[in-house]
Amino acid sequence: MNALLMHPGDNVALATTDLPVGQVVELGGHRVTLRQPIPAGHKFALQPIRACDRVVKYGQPIGRATQDIPAGAHVHVHNVESLRGRGDLVDGGRVAPGGNPFSGADVTNLLTQADPLPEPLPTTFMGYRRQDGRVGVRNHVLVLATVQCANAVVDRIGQALPEVVALSHAWGCSQIGADLEQTRRVLEEFAGHPNVGAVLLIGLGCETMPTQEMGEKLAAGGVLCRRLTIQEEGGNRATLARGQALALELLQEVAHARREPVSLSELVLGVECGGSDAFSGVTANPATGVASDLLVAAGGTVILSEVPEFIGAEHLLAARAAGPEIARQIVEAVARAEGAATRMGVDLRGAQPTPGNIAGGLTTIEEKSLGAIEKGGNSLIREYLPYACRPARRGLVVMDTPGNDPESVTGMVAGGAQVVVFTTGRGSPTGCPIAPVLKVATNSPMFRRLRDDMDVDAGTVIEAGESLASAGRRIFDEVRAVAEGKQTAAEAWGHKEFAINVIGPRL
Repeated sequence: MNALLMHPGDNVALATTDLPVGQVVELGGHRVTLRQPIPAGHKFALQPIRACDRVVKYGQPIGRATQDIPAGAHVHVHNVESLRGRGDLVDGGRVAPGGNPFSGADVTNLLTQADPLPEPLPTTFMGYRRQDGRVGVRNHVLVLATVQCANAVVDRIGQALPEVVALSHAWGCSQIGADLEQTRRVLEEFAGHPNVGAVLLIGLGCETMPTQEMGEKLAAGGVLCRRLTIQEEGGNRATLARGQALALELLQEVAHARREPVSLSELVLGVECGGSDAFSGVTANPATGVASDLLVAAGGTVILSEVPEFIGAEHLLAARAAGPEIARQIVEAVARAEGAATRMGVDLRGAQPTPGNIAGGLTTIEEKSLGAIEKGGNSLIREYLPYACRPARRGLVVMDTPGNDPESVTGMVAGGAQVVVFTTGRGSPTGCPIAPVLKVATNSPMFRRLRDDMDVDAGTVIEAGESLASAGRRIFDEVRAVAEGKQTAAEAWGHKEFAINVIGPRL
């Protein structure tokens, strides 16, 4: 298999390996001779495409041709432009309402097979039951700076006691309004996360982040919490000595926790993609979608995020919403993200797709989005969440996060995700301080090249002909193993990326 047709209505195909000029490809009733070499992951025209005609992949428009493209020609950024996220176009490139002939159509991956699962699904995993009823998959002691001014003390505690998770960051002061509220929510949710057995808060004493109130709120909620402020303790040196002693006490306390059998319905899974390539929407993302559907069927929760990567696919998500209000929220969130490009007068391709995405074969934000949303599987969308908010319902939910990977992962973990599945085609190293991040490679060559950084190879769907059902079950089983304590590659390498989405001015 040297090329793939993703949908019967497509006018482009995907090269699964480097194809030479002159190669004859027969696919979906088309027989074309390649006019240029086509790199693996890139597209070529199955039929002549006239200038301004739609380029169609997954049965959906992914852009329009900027020039005539003959059959067999390379189709990429040199001859296709995005229709969306284009503040540099007078009309923004939008398809008029009702003018999209593909609106409402399903994204179809022709690799999808309805193979029966090889064995019944498990219904439980071994986790840590917390006082608030939630279940953790790790038992961390978190030493958390509530403001950047406390970072040096927090970092030194982490150096002295590598058993703790020392989390420093750039926020906590000179923030106001909704921005301050959001930062506080993220910090409190990390401190009270079920993956955290105990937390030590360290503040300065004069910051806008109310460290004392945070500590009191966490303790009232049953969190094993201690608090120090540098100005009260008499400076950095005194705070460091006291902080180390408290952290040691907390380590001794959490050591008494034991895993117990709990229902898979207690698991909240975040799904993310970063460093994507053209195989993301073919292998790892739809396979992760299978795993997502399996967890939802078991009563669990899956968080789908990265709103900028819904652009061009939001109508498909809206069609799966459990109600009209959720559908409206999804569409409006995408409009806000797209509006940012309009206000700046830029082509979103400066950031979405990224240069790495483009090198991997992705041409437009629409193409990237159509592959990205497949991580959510086919389940009904039960809820729309603001950034870093906990789901009120189980099942598949959508969270309004940016496309930046650390900010998105941070938001989902603050929303309660105990495990994150992160698909990547280029090899993104992103992790999280308190939640295991499971890396799924979209292609086998990259998996082998970056073996120490990857956990699961979904490239076997192309290289070995594995069904998506089988690959999805492998991901599901790996998620359960990680939830029970198996270390991920990101954990082994100490990846602890943390970033909060900023929504207001810094004063």
